[in-house]
Amino acid sequence: MKYVIIGAVAGGASTAARQRRLDEHAEIVIFEKGAYISYANCGLPYYIGNVIKDRNKLFVQTAAAFNQRFNIDVRIQTEVTAINAEQKTLTAFNHITGKEYKETYDKLVLSPGADPIKPPLPGIGLEGIFTLRNVTDTDYIKSYVDARKGKNAVIIGAGFIGLEMAENLHHLGMHVSVVEMGHQILAPLDFPLAAMIQQHIREKGVELYMKKAVTGFEQHGEGLKVLLNDGTSIDADVVVLSIGVRPDTRLATAAGIELGPSKGIWVNEYLQTSNPDIYAVGDAIEFVNPITGKSMPTYLAGPANKQGRICADNIVGGNVKSYKGAINTAILKIFDMTAGATGMASKHLKMNGIEHIVSTNHGGSHAGYYPGAHQLSIQIAFSPKDGRLLGGQVIGHEGVDKRIDVLAGIIQRQGTIYDLMEFEHAYAPPFSSAKDPLNMAGFVAENIILKRLNIFYWDEVAALPADAVLLDVRTVKEFAGGRIPNAINIPIDDLRERMNELNKNSNIYIYCEAGLRGYLGQRILRQNGYEHVLNLSGGYRLYNACVNENITEVIPQ
Repeated sequence: MKYVIIGAVAGGASTAARQRRLDEHAEIVIFEKGAYISYANCGLPYYIGNVIKDRNKLFVQTAAAFNQRFNIDVRIQTEVTAINAEQKTLTAFNHITGKEYKETYDKLVLSPGADPIKPPLPGIGLEGIFTLRNVTDTDYIKSYVDARKGKNAVIIGAGFIGLEMAENLHHLGMHVSVVEMGHQILAPLDFPLAAMIQQHIREKGVELYMKKAVTGFEQHGEGLKVLLNDGTSIDADVVVLSIGVRPDTRLATAAGIELGPSKGIWVNEYLQTSNPDIYAVGDAIEFVNPITGKSMPTYLAGPANKQGRICADNIVGGNVKSYKGAINTAILKIFDMTAGATGMASKHLKMNGIEHIVSTNHGGSHAGYYPGAHQLSIQIAFSPKDGRLLGGQVIGHEGVDKRIDVLAGIIQRQGTIYDLMEFEHAYAPPFSSAKDPLNMAGFVAENIILKRLNIFYWDEVAALPADAVLLDVRTVKEFAGGRIPNAINIPIDDLRERMNELNKNSNIYIYCEAGLRGYLGQRILRQNGYEHVLNLSGGYRLYNACVNENITEVIPQ
């Protein structure tokens, strides 16, 4: 049996290695058009920023080592230019020798990845404008920026790679600006948590140009000008395009292989394409999302590696394992903070017509009395009918990773907020609290479902009814330090004695710093005959970040 894989790195290399472990006698060939077969794609920005200093540490396996260990015929710098699915052959071009030749296969795996989007803007081809997708791109960028430390860098696009590049170029001493066409960074997050990360980025001296589109580039002396759609421009010595990627489906399309509605390679549950002898894995494929039921691509290394293993099992064993899809769990370090997301954001659930409730709570990364605790902010989206967990987002300074992994595990298994309430965590003061913030997120969600807690959101404040009473239950000192306009202050510890200052027929909108004191206030009032009381989800901390970021704009010079 002869297995041929087109494209290495995460999906292709993991497929080949698993095939060899399952079948010692098969002939296995990998074609990789680049010079490297297996490298840490996600580590590239950190090498540019000198966080990873040894370039060799980026390489998981060299072609020679892969061949020696797995007895796999690795053909680097060899590009497959055509597939003849009927004859089960492919045409390959060796970029080193300049020779073209044909190769046969019994089973074929497509792992071509995705291409960075590079729009045809005026000046897009000028020197100093880069995309980051592979080691060759990394080498070009690193040599270029190392000669320009202390100068200006502009990142186009505020996704995960864009922000990692922003941080790493900032580490090199460059003045960094980020241009984002949307109204927020990090599209997988909802605006409230993204707003809190945006504030942190601004505090570090990185300029954010939100709701701005790039219209072109011009040479300006030895540098560049990045032209914006409002008629202004930004000076740059280096520009990194991080607008996004699209599945590389050129070979598949030419071979008559079916694409899905999102223009990725369609695969069934066995990762088999419309041609039964051709499978596909990685960034180029699309698969049904377990939450929305709609087909979509997933540009993440974790799912690609897992797909490779499943694909190999199905090719060697005969379609024995089903792929269940990805819930797009991702995490980002951005300066001193971390942002994680899993499942579906509320905005995407709305776009797909999926009914849900959103709840936000804050809690310590570990016990507050143990030194070094920081606040975590957790947002979950869940079904009001059965409490099924649909999405989770966490930001903070430490402990984000383990919380997002727990949320992902529950979502992946179609668990509920009740699982969140009951999950048992390892507790000691340096690591958590007896009731982890995730348990608290479950408790809050249950209270909402049972209508013990009625909530309103930051973006509803501006449109509250004329007779609304905004009640701040924080301390007098906190109230004096910043408040929602037109709010009155009755500290929570005085509320029982002073509730007669409130009209029982009024619509009372209560808030505190994080949400807990507001909930306590709501319970006190409602059990004393005040029927119309709502609590601000996420509290003043979330409201303040959202309001500030909703109006903050960088004024270009």
